Amino acid sequence: MSNTNLSATNVEIGENKKPLLKRLRPYLIMAPAFLITVGILYPFISAIYYSLTDFSFRNPTFDFVGLKNWIKMISNFDFWHAVLVTGEYALATTVTQMLLGLGIALLLNKDTFINRVLRLLFIFPLMVAPVIATLIWQLMLNPSVGIVEKFLNLFQIYNFPWASSPQTALLTAVMIDTWVYAPFVILLALAGLNSLPKSPYESAKIDGGSAWFTFKTLTLPMLKPFLYIALIFRLMDSLKMFDIIFALTKGGPGNTLMNLSLVAYNKGFAFLNLGESLPFIIVLWVVVFIISKKLVSNWLLSQKTASGN
Repeated sequence: MSNTNLSATNVEIGENKKPLLKRLRPYLIMAPAFLITVGILYPFISAIYYSLTDFSFRNPTFDFVGLKNWIKMISNFDFWHAVLVTGEYALATTVTQMLLGLGIALLLNKDTFINRVLRLLFIFPLMVAPVIATLIWQLMLNPSVGIVEKFLNLFQIYNFPWASSPQTALLTAVMIDTWVYAPFVILLALAGLNSLPKSPYESAKIDGGSAWFTFKTLTLPMLKPFLYIALIFRLMDSLKMFDIIFALTKGGPGNTLMNLSLVAYNKGFAFLNLGESLPFIIVLWVVVFIISKKLVSNWLLSQKTASGN
């Protein structure tokens, strides 16, 4: 037997002599990650399976129907309308909150007494559940007793329809969503602004750079990783939005605010057809996954750029 084979045999014998716990250590370390992965994937695999059946809560015995539910969904007007509403709502809320959040964060960046008080006040909406926030806004928008209605009356505006009209329902939902979640963007942007290095700003000041030039060439590039995090969370939440719209109009008036989440809820829990409901959920999940993956890639790239690597 050659020396190489002897060495390999000795190494193998040495490995076998290790305590059992030490040999199992890599598998024990990997076990939680494996269990979490299975726990995450199992519901999705189950959802895909049940979407290929005619399962109903009224009739637990079900049959495999193939792509029937998927074809029915794609050929239905409600699906394409829900896709449009989901996109409009996500775009309107995300853009509004990102611009408003960044603007307010820039205004509150200076360390003054008023700014410190305002930072504390901006946290309040984050402490309120979205459903409760919606109920509060419904009270404030009430035509009889609402404070917003009383304020509009000062400008000769009476009985503004708010959520009761198809023309203004989306605006009302976006306004409430922005009130609840814009503070999240503000806090993240403020954290980013406070962590930026001071030396580039001192150099720009010595060189006579304007405020806009400094913001465009220094602040915005270095702040991108923080803004990307805010963008990822807000866009994902907006695409999946359910609670604010449900509490406000339950998808109405008519089907004005029927997004993918609302349609899936109605089919699954109002009409009890889980097999028809799940394709809507799966489509929404795929869209959120693809967009989030792209944004996370951009976030990693912006981190490298901001750190100079």
